[in-house]
Amino acid sequence: MCGIVGYIGTQAASSILLEGLRKLEYRGYDSAGIATVHEGQIQCVRAKGKLQNLEDKLAGLENPARLGIGHTRWATHGKPEEYNAHPHMDTAYRIAVVQNGIIENYRELREDLKAKGHEFRSETDTEVIPHLIAECMAHPVADQGQSLSYQSPFLEAVRQAVNQLEGAFALAVICADYPDELITVRQQAPLAIGFGQGEFFCASDTPALVAHTRAVLPLENGELARLTPLGVEVYTFGGERLKKFPRTLNWNPILVEKQGFKHFMLKEIYEQPGVVRACLEAYLRNDWAPEQSQVSPLNLNLPAVWADQLAHIQIVACGTSWHAGLVGKYLLEQLAGVPTQVHYASEFRYAPPPLTPHTLTIGVTQSGETADTLSALDMERQRRQGQPPDYQPHLLGITNRTDSTLATIVEHLINTHAGIEIGVAATKTFTAQLVAFYCLALELAYRRRTLSPTAIAPILDGLRQLPAQMELILESQERYIEELSHEFVDTQDFIFLGRGINFPIALEGALKLKEISYIHAEGYPAGEMKHGPIALLDAKVPVVAIAMPGAVYEKVISNAQEAKARDALLIGVTVSQDEHASEVFDRLLPIPVVDELLSPLLTVVPLQLLAYHIAARRGLDVDQPRNLAKSVTVE
Repeated sequence: MCGIVGYIGTQAASSILLEGLRKLEYRGYDSAGIATVHEGQIQCVRAKGKLQNLEDKLAGLENPARLGIGHTRWATHGKPEEYNAHPHMDTAYRIAVVQNGIIENYRELREDLKAKGHEFRSETDTEVIPHLIAECMAHPVADQGQSLSYQSPFLEAVRQAVNQLEGAFALAVICADYPDELITVRQQAPLAIGFGQGEFFCASDTPALVAHTRAVLPLENGELARLTPLGVEVYTFGGERLKKFPRTLNWNPILVEKQGFKHFMLKEIYEQPGVVRACLEAYLRNDWAPEQSQVSPLNLNLPAVWADQLAHIQIVACGTSWHAGLVGKYLLEQLAGVPTQVHYASEFRYAPPPLTPHTLTIGVTQSGETADTLSALDMERQRRQGQPPDYQPHLLGITNRTDSTLATIVEHLINTHAGIEIGVAATKTFTAQLVAFYCLALELAYRRRTLSPTAIAPILDGLRQLPAQMELILESQERYIEELSHEFVDTQDFIFLGRGINFPIALEGALKLKEISYIHAEGYPAGEMKHGPIALLDAKVPVVAIAMPGAVYEKVISNAQEAKARDALLIGVTVSQDEHASEVFDRLLPIPVVDELLSPLLTVVPLQLLAYHIAARRGLDVDQPRNLAKSVTVE
């Protein structure tokens, strides 16, 4: 969750570090800090709260240091106070460390180090690391690895220290006594190295690198690297030197700018039509026709055995990705005829279902780094190894980041092609995940013959029309939704209702409102309203009902009228040509006419806009809501 940056080169480090932290602040904004090495000393400046507070502290300070590390924090161990902010230093203030992740055995290490005379100044797990490195420099420990002291005593001390750490972590380390070395470490948390001209960078995520270089080397688990003005050396935790080569990113730095929008979230809502087009162009065959029954209409390149023998699917995900998985379950069962379960990844890990034969496990994670989802997939892979052939693991990932850790765990990836998403509340990446599930379900339906080519063709045509329909919603509805948001500035509770394929959209609409406006909101299956939640309703609790023409339309209308009878303000998401909608709903959020099967990709858009404008009207930080981070890389 936290953001790490590091720099060594010929330029002043502090400005580069701050620029990188701005690009990574979506990963955490409880506190921030930088540490630089100059003339044999470490200068460390930290501040509680958002990055601007750190920038205010650094304003006017002249710092020519050309080596430094920076950090923006999402608090895990210790309150979000300045004394818990990174970087953390050893007792002698000679070593500074920034970390993303959790050290699980920090208590034992801390007590041992305190007994040896080390003084601790924070409540964090991270602080044990610089003390442990200092201890390893003063008293090297013998282990099974190949010593790197001939390369650098500093590097060797870091290597020995990380071999004593348990948990998931990424580190950047500097030492006042080694002003030409920056050490980086990865173990179950993302970290990449950027290659410049006579300068090198490190960061938790590539948006912090693209302004300086496109040549990037992601570290693998169990690797550490030594960055000097002369180059980069990569080693295993055991001390073995590795030969690795950077790859070239194709990202444009402009993509991570607001481009005139007030917030990244609003920009990303408006990018959704383009994202859907990109995903469909990547996976739909434009020249396919129903009479070409020997050719699949999609080119996901899935292993044939997955369709031929598939008996069960299980989806593991968290947050918004879990909601996408619920839509996926509906599609996979109704179109492809495959029994499907959706699990919270954090629960799956500790109470997995019994093993079943011919099972496909799908991990859905925007970043490809979500700790619970990765651990669930890895556990599923391990518990199926050694089983009979029918029980062997088949793992599929759906992600926006094909260079992520997810790619090293699963056999096959579906790239959602959403581009970088800066806003913490997911918008365009959710719709991209939905498109991925539509493509997967249709591919399996074609291969398993649960839908004929002539039945698939109109669904594909409908998918191709969605981007234009999304643009119509954005053009015609945003101004009205902005005005509507004024009514809910002081609202404390919201209820969202949906049925069938739109029940997950009710959950997603409620989550968006909770995330960025801090209004308590709950999503329910519309038919469950009268089984308890109806007791919450009165004139102060607005109800949003998704009522799309189709199999459950009349039922949703009936459930909505039950809410209206309890004096609740009723907001309807329905098609623009519904002549009776104005009689039922107090406020309307109309969308174009669309088949119920495809409607989630449209019904979610006005709910995103509603959440955005309520939060903006309340004067809240839409892109960086409190207590949240974009990529949850800790359990």
